[in-house]
Amino acid sequence: MMAKIVGVVIILAVLFLVILPSAFFIVDETKQAVVLRFGEIKQVVTKAGLHVKAPFIDKVVKLEKRFQMYDVKPDVIYTADKKNVVVDTFAVWRISDPKVFIESLKNLAVAKTRIDDVVYSHVRDIFAKHQFDEIVSEKREALLQEVTKRSKRDLQDFGVEILSVRVKRTDLPDETLNAVFNRMKSERYQKAAAIRAEGSREAQKITSDADRQVRIIEAEAQKKAEELKGEGEAIAYEIYASAYSQDPEFFSFWRSLQAYRKAIPGDYIILDERSEFLKYLLNPTQ
Repeated sequence: MMAKIVGVVIILAVLFLVILPSAFFIVDETKQAVVLRFGEIKQVVTKAGLHVKAPFIDKVVKLEKRFQMYDVKPDVIYTADKKNVVVDTFAVWRISDPKVFIESLKNLAVAKTRIDDVVYSHVRDIFAKHQFDEIVSEKREALLQEVTKRSKRDLQDFGVEILSVRVKRTDLPDETLNAVFNRMKSERYQKAAAIRAEGSREAQKITSDADRQVRIIEAEAQKKAEELKGEGEAIAYEIYASAYSQDPEFFSFWRSLQAYRKAIPGDYIILDERSEFLKYLLNPTQ
């Protein structure tokens, strides 16, 4: 009898040890849980701690409580100014209602697919209404806010909260990028050529102005020199005239000496002795 009692106790202890762990589950602070019984939601747990469930019957699905980042696949968008643009976006999101999330999306893989579809559709719709320069400018912040607003509205019925939609990069496709680069290079070359031509025109204008100023200055200097020369000669004639009137004979003698100095530099010269030019040399006493 005692052996039977001991056997029963052992069996009950084993069953207790087996059943006890399956009757409890732990949820940490970063998680939230949904208890399912035959596919039907029986309990939603959002507080951390130890919780009870029906052993072997209930299934616990633990979900992330914190915000997560979903990287939306880059895709090409056709802008308002007819440019193909590769937009690479990501969404920051979290599960706001575990019950609705499980009922509508079932699992995380389906949720990410739905987030991808919703976010990309709004990015494509909003960005396609604007030009490329606006998309890469400060105006992009307002566009992303509108994308976030629409995405948040469309996903809230699935128990998903969108915090923000951001853009990692906005690029042109390789073929478009090369075409834009070549066009920009051509425009820069044209601008450089125009600047060089303008510089040449300015240099020529400056040189012409300088040459004209030089000619004007030289002409004025020449005119001034002629005026001074004329004034000097006039003064010299007055002096000569005054000297001549005071002593004509001496003045004639002095002028002859000046002439001799220039006409007889030391070489031989042949003159007629009757020449008036030699009267002071042949008759110094006259």
